[in-house]
Amino acid sequence: ELVMVSVSLLAFFVRHKSPAVFVELGGNVTLPCRLMHRDIISFGTMAIRVKWIKVAEDEALNEDVLSSMGPHKNTYGSFEDRVFMQELDSDDASLVITDVSMDDKGKYRCEIISGVEETLQYVILEVESGVVFPYSPHLGRYNLNFTGAVQACEEQDAVVANHAQLFEAWKGGLDWCNAGWLSDGTVQYPINRPREPCGGSKNGPGLRNYGRLDKHRLYDVFCYASSSNGRFYWLVQPDRLTFDEAVQACLDDDAEIAKVGHIHAAWKLEGYDRCDAGWLADGSVRYPISRPRKNCSPTEAAVRFVGFPDKTQKSYGVYCYKAEQ
Repeated sequence: ELVMVSVSLLAFFVRHKSPAVFVELGGNVTLPCRLMHRDIISFGTMAIRVKWIKVAEDEALNEDVLSSMGPHKNTYGSFEDRVFMQELDSDDASLVITDVSMDDKGKYRCEIISGVEETLQYVILEVESGVVFPYSPHLGRYNLNFTGAVQACEEQDAVVANHAQLFEAWKGGLDWCNAGWLSDGTVQYPINRPREPCGGSKNGPGLRNYGRLDKHRLYDVFCYASSSNGRFYWLVQPDRLTFDEAVQACLDDDAEIAKVGHIHAAWKLEGYDRCDAGWLADGSVRYPISRPRKNCSPTEAAVRFVGFPDKTQKSYGVYCYKAEQ
């Protein structure tokens, strides 16, 4: 339920929790705000002014988001051309934010001003984090058209990443020289350490972008996995397993063999760390390292990729995933 207060009751509001709205990075979200008093003029007239503000702990650092007076609307700063009023009816002052970034996270205030009366409504925007990972099938790099890329991510309990998600991953240090599909049909790759084979050493760090291409062309894909409600774990076994034995071992433990999205989400979002190479559902062998160390991943935290070995090899253990009931 929305909290609505006049300026004189602001101290009352501070003691009460604001409603929260959740959105995934790169998505679109609506922050609700409605005219509550039916005895004043509706938004359809010039008498009503609406202003949205992103509230900082220090009020001097507040950011203007959008202002509306009748048909006249303005957007500001990083929100310019990304926000608009929903206006489903004459009482609707809800704010729609598109292409949500991590910087959008925080508290927002909707101010409705009618003559001498001012009403405030607050809402918290929570941006849910996930992890972006590059993916190529067992056939090797550059073997996925756009349709195949969508399917490949879905098979790993993930979705094709969007630009905002890849950009956030790049800001977090992701550096990958193979180009991959994004959800808008563009092909891009993130570079933090410029070098000749990866767009040139003279170009600065950033996202290298081939633009929107024919969806029949073949590249890798960048997938996005959000936090899950299940449990990712290493299954303790007395012996090493073939792939088929690994699948069955997880089933015997009332679980399923884990997918690539599961291992990346557990590594990035939960800090999962284990220096044992294990089978995953796509037939690959990987292991997650959050604490770099000798003989595991000495230079960086990463999900290490061993490869797609012969499935009859008894050289590896298995990672399982158990969905919460």
